[in-house]
Amino acid sequence: MIGHPVAHSLSPAIHAAAFAATGLDWTFVAFDVAPADGPLAVDAMRRLGIAGMSVTTPHKESVISALDELTPAARALGAVNCISWNGERLVGDNTDGDGLLLSLRHDLAIDVAGRRCAVLGAGGAARSVIAALVAAGADDVVVVNRSHDRAVTAAAVGGARARVGTAADVEAASLVINATTVGMGTPDRPDASMPISPDTVHAGAFAVDLVYHPLETPWLAALRSRGVDASNGLGMLVGQAALAFRRWTSLDAPYDAMSAAAAESLHREARRA
Repeated sequence: MIGHPVAHSLSPAIHAAAFAATGLDWTFVAFDVAPADGPLAVDAMRRLGIAGMSVTTPHKESVISALDELTPAARALGAVNCISWNGERLVGDNTDGDGLLLSLRHDLAIDVAGRRCAVLGAGGAARSVIAALVAAGADDVVVVNRSHDRAVTAAAVGGARARVGTAADVEAASLVINATTVGMGTPDRPDASMPISPDTVHAGAFAVDLVYHPLETPWLAALRSRGVDASNGLGMLVGQAALAFRRWTSLDAPYDAMSAAAAESLHREARRA
């Protein structure tokens, strides 16, 4: 794995659990790579024969120049979070959005096909979610963001079934996903940690906050107090890792073991804090 910083990443624990559960004698290491050196790290993967690589901020775009191929998802999003081998060629993929959908199916038995969805935000995470929702058959995907121009750009990755919307569209959605980084406000300013008023999410909807540190953001707490079913973003982290594991090993990922390792790592970190 490459990123900057990576010291607090849960990925080593998640993949160590996967390797142990499947009996693979593999090791997952997080390398703190300077922002300008992402392509050099890919070259090192090539020269050293490293079996797979996870890519996180700030390298998701810069590594593309060092790759031989991109999957359709990575090409559409212009960002890579997983690198694997196809013969002697290095392939960049983006498993973030599909990782969220995997976690919704596995953990909550939620299928997005036919649903009206709202995505809050317009950054890289939002765009990956929008593309995945549309590809999975969501009936309508509304993008809500403070910057209208950025919302337009984000919605474009979803084609005809994604559009820019408002809070009124969130009220009509059965699945609401916060894909912004908002989520770490202080107790005396809880509104600073809410991407949109909890009152805009109706009681029968399901909500996901892609923030997972803390495990319960003020927005999630407020939604749950109103009776809305809501989940944090830990499932997306595990889901994208499970898809990467499959690409690297051609084995089915031990999702439950990976999920348990992620949760335990977060709880351990919380106990130390």
